[in-house]
Order: sequence, then C-alpha cells, then structure tokens
Amino acid sequence: MQIAHSALTQKLSAFVVLSDTDLDTLARFHRRRRSFAAGHSLIHEGQNHKSAFILAEGWACSYKMLPDGERQIVGIQIAGDFLGLRSILFRTSDHSLEAVTRIEASEVLASDILDSFAQAPRLATAVLWAASRDEAMVVEHLVNLGRRSAEMRMAHFLLELRARLKLVGIGDASGFDCPLTQYHLADILGLSAVHVNRVLRHLREDGLVTFQKGRVMFHDIAALGTLAGFDPDYLDQDGPLLR
Repeated sequence: MQIAHSALTQKLSAFVVLSDTDLDTLARFHRRRRSFAAGHSLIHEGQNHKSAFILAEGWACSYKMLPDGERQIVGIQIAGDFLGLRSILFRTSDHSLEAVTRIEASEVLASDILDSFAQAPRLATAVLWAASRDEAMVVEHLVNLGRRSAEMRMAHFLLELRARLKLVGIGDASGFDCPLTQYHLADILGLSAVHVNRVLRHLREDGLVTFQKGRVMFHDIAALGTLAGFDPDYLDQDGPLLR
C-alpha cells in the first residue's frame, strides 16, 4: 500500500500536513491487514476489546441493540475511518460494529495507538481531530432524529455521505455507489422501511436526488441542501489547519 495515498492519510491530511514521521507511523498501523465478509461482527457491545481497526475498503456500521430487538445505527463507516476506536479507550465497548459489505481493514492494537501519540504528536492531533469530527456528526444525527422531518433527514444524510466520500476520493460530483439498503436507512434515520421508500420517492419526484440500484444520483445539490438546511462546516474539511 502507498500510505501517502491511503484513505486514512487523505482524511487526516484535511486537518494536518503529515510529516514523514507521521507517515511512517501510519504505515505501521497497516501491518495487520485483514478481510471480513459482509455481515461479520467485528466488535460486540460490552466486550473488552484491545484493538481497533482502520477501514481501507468497503462499508461498515456501528449500532446499539435495544432489549426488544430493535436496532439503532449510530454511524456509517467508510474508507479512512477508524472502527471501534472508543473500544480500546473505554474498559468495554459501548457499541457493536458490523461489516455492511466485504471489507478490508487493518487491526491496530491499543499499544500502537498510544505509542503513536508519544512518537508523533502531530499525528495524535490529527487522530483527535478525526474523533472530534465523528462527534460533530453524531450531534447532527441527533438533530436529525429530534427535529428534522423525514425528508430533511434523508437529504442531510445523503449530502453528508457525499462530502465524506469526496474527501477520500470516492464518488464524483454527480453521485456515488451506496450499498445501504432501505433497512439500513430506516435504522439510521429512525424511520420504517416503508417510510424510507416513500421519502426517496418524494425526493426523486421533486427532481432532487435518486437512490436506485445501489447508486445515489444528485440532480439539484443546491435545492437539496436548502431542504436539509445542510451546512458542511461541521465536517471541517476545507484544508489543513495545522501545517
């Protein structure tokens, strides 16, 4: 792997200009590359887990299960994202994590992460930025669930995905391939699968966006952004702040 062109490097470089030392440390993060089939559970809520993963290819989701068997997806992970970073900082994992598609991921031990903070402080700052950015996305998802209409939720979520994927070189101006099913979208947005289908139909009929056959196609980004009230500043990816 050319670490300078990896998805994680592209993501972290949005905040910090990485040095050769930082890149060498990142290269060590990728020594334990593994493949997982779609549906594989990488992390279980409540388990004591001493390693995290860096997603190189594919999609994953983090979620919480309720006592009645209902699931709330709390995050979608794409290439360049950490999987289960909190699981090595907390005593036990506070969520479960599952591969949505076949994925390629590098296992990173807790000691790898902690050693990197001492050896490459700029990289540690970039990792802290990535974690803070994830927290900012959780805040927006809370607003989605609490205050935005179903159409606004869907529009906001798709625009956020577009921006995140663009950062790591996936998709283009017109859209992106998306493996999420209507059941995934229902569990992300707090809707029923039937309601998801209705919302997507309304957005398509209004000439804003189409999500069919595993592809999201944008027809009017400006109008979709207005509908969602989407302000991308919370993603903080306009260029490195630490050079």
